[in-house]
Amino acid sequence: MKLSELKRRFLEYTEIEKGRSLKTIENYDRYLTRFFGFLKSEDPGDITDEAVRDFRLFLNRQKAGNLRATGETLKKKTQNYYLIALRAFLKYLARQNIKSLSPERIELAKVSERQIDFITIEELRRLLDAPSGDEIKDLRDKAILELFFSTGLRVSELCFLSRDIDFSRDEFSVRGKGEKVRVVFLSDDAKKSIKNYLEKRGDMDSDKLFSLTRRSVERIVKHYAIKAGIAKKVTPHIIRHSFATDLLSNGADIRSVQTLLGHASITTTQIYTHVTDKHLRDVHKKFHDKKS
Repeated sequence: MKLSELKRRFLEYTEIEKGRSLKTIENYDRYLTRFFGFLKSEDPGDITDEAVRDFRLFLNRQKAGNLRATGETLKKKTQNYYLIALRAFLKYLARQNIKSLSPERIELAKVSERQIDFITIEELRRLLDAPSGDEIKDLRDKAILELFFSTGLRVSELCFLSRDIDFSRDEFSVRGKGEKVRVVFLSDDAKKSIKNYLEKRGDMDSDKLFSLTRRSVERIVKHYAIKAGIAKKVTPHIIRHSFATDLLSNGADIRSVQTLLGHASITTTQIYTHVTDKHLRDVHKKFHDKKS
C-alpha cells in the first residue's frame, strides 16, 4: 500500500480511534506531507534510519518562515513536531504489521528546559479589575478574565463554552484536549461576573457564552493588560499560568494541579514548580548549617 493511502488511514484512525482534535490532525497531515515530499517515495520500506537522519539535517538547516531576514533556523521544538508525527505514523504501521522503520528509532532533539512567563499577583489584580464599566462589553470582558483565572481554561475551551451551563453552581465540566472531560471550579468573583454579564446580555440567539474567536479573546486580554499598565506580553495562557502558580504557592499538590489543568502528563505540570523555589530557600535558610 502506498504511503499516501496509509497516511489517509492513519489520520482517520487518529481522529476517530484516538480522539485527537482536528487541529492535531491538520498538523500531523502537514508534517507527514513534508516528510513524504522529502522522501520522494511511496514505499513504507524506504523510511529508514538514513532517510530520517537526512530529513533531520534538512529541517535543521531550514530558515524559519517569519524569520528568514534574520537567518534564524527552525527551533528544535518545532523540528520535534515533525518527528513526533512521524513516530506516531510508524507506530500505526507497526500496529498494522506493515514493514517499515521501528518507531523506537525516532529520537527527539534535546531542547532547553521550558521557561514560562508569568505576571505578579499585583499585576494580575490590576488586569482583573481593568474592565470597570457597566456596558455589556465591559461586563463580558470582566467575565472572561475572571473565568480564565478561576478555572485555568485554555482559550479554545473558553470559546466553546455554552450559555446553557449552570453558572450558579461552583463547578461545571469542560471538554479539553484529546476530547478529555474535566471538572473546573468557579470562584465567587467569577460567578458574580458571569451573572452580571448574562443579565445584561438578556436573551440572544447564540448558544455560545461569548461568541468570540480565539483571536478576539487574545486581543481582549492584550487590551486590558495595556490598560492595567502591564509592560509584559499578556495572553490567555499567561492567566492559565497564574491559575497554576497561585494554586501551588498556596499549598496545592502538583497532582491536583495537573488534573485541574487537564494535563495528560505530570511532566507538563512540573514547569510550574518554580513557584516553590522561595519556599525551599526559606527552608534551607532556616534549617541548614545551624551552629550549636
